[in-house]
Amino acid sequence: MKIAEIMTTNVALTAPDEKLQRAADIMLSKDVGCLPVGENGKLVGMLTDRDITVRGIARGLGADASVRDVMNTDIRYCFQDQDVDEVARNMAELQVRRLPVISRDKDLVGIVSLADFAHSGDNRSSETLVKGVAVPHH
Repeated sequence: MKIAEIMTTNVALTAPDEKLQRAADIMLSKDVGCLPVGENGKLVGMLTDRDITVRGIARGLGADASVRDVMNTDIRYCFQDQDVDEVARNMAELQVRRLPVISRDKDLVGIVSLADFAHSGDNRSSETLVKGVAVPHH
């Protein structure tokens, strides 16, 4: 099974110069905890609700700060034609719950999350991923 078969294609996007309040509003309205950040048609970062609340607040930033101020620029992604098992193993190793999905032309085409794996019917991949990301922190 390929990632394209299980990924979410209706992905909300934000820009690096967008205000954190607007990005948080998009997350709230779409009921998501993560937004890819795009600029000039390219993926330049990822923004999570945790980036806003923990990194932003820790730095004393407010709602008027820019996405660029707290986004993660170390972008991990997968390709839409990659095998589900391969991506699950990679996500488990990286300990991430979601990855942007790009085409071989490097265009953002979707996002794949722990929930997508859970609903895919591929129990082995789901189990691999859950074991990798659900690591207890002591």
